[in-house]
Amino acid sequence: MVAQPRKAQNRDRAALREKPQRIADELRQLIVQGELSEGESLGHEPDLVERFGVSRPSLREALRILETEGLISVRRGVLGGIVVHQPDQRMTARTAALVLQARNVPLADVHAARSLLEPVAVRIIASARDHSSAAAELRRLSAEQLEVIDDPEAFGNANSRFHARLVELAGNQTLGIVAEMLNEIVARAVAAVSQPEGGKDTTETRLRGLRSQARLAALVEAGDAAGAEEHWKEHMTIVGKVLLTQGARTVIDLMQHHY
Repeated sequence: MVAQPRKAQNRDRAALREKPQRIADELRQLIVQGELSEGESLGHEPDLVERFGVSRPSLREALRILETEGLISVRRGVLGGIVVHQPDQRMTARTAALVLQARNVPLADVHAARSLLEPVAVRIIASARDHSSAAAELRRLSAEQLEVIDDPEAFGNANSRFHARLVELAGNQTLGIVAEMLNEIVARAVAAVSQPEGGKDTTETRLRGLRSQARLAALVEAGDAAGAEEHWKEHMTIVGKVLLTQGARTVIDLMQHHY
């Protein structure tokens, strides 16, 4: 038996490695383009093995790629199967948080990015024709925070929704996704700094934040774009001082010790 040349062996191995990626690419494209909808079943492994004409190990590797990306979930058992998930902002936020952890990014860096983004969004919102309805929505989101003001974790999540929606109201989807990425991390910082420390009640700090949000809503309702922007710059500066006095200094500190 003649041994296969080394170059041919390398080509064959490369083809085997590429096949799972090609399957993952094809399924990912169908999901992203909306041809496969949220919750739709792709069937079971034998169905996909036959569809793509591949071995079960190659298929499973492709499915692992998509599962890691959050685009599918694999349910075991008779009633199980492979279920599709549409990509969303939360998925993007989690991925960004992992990247920031890996780079050990300072929490101050994350807050500085948000502080650049939000005042710009505020100016756009206050300048828009529907600024009155935007102000009403901001007040509603503030009221949600007030309802859970005694629960640090719930307050952190409600506060995150306020900040995410604040940027979304500016009408730029890309900015909204960036804001969601940052807020996934900052929500943890808000929850951490809201925890009572040494018996000290932190409720008043949260109430001051809500009063500042009420002031913002009033400026937006009045259509005062310059005033709203300046107020929110000051707000973010103060928030930064509060957040950065706690123990966590980097994103990885925050993820490990405060959630």
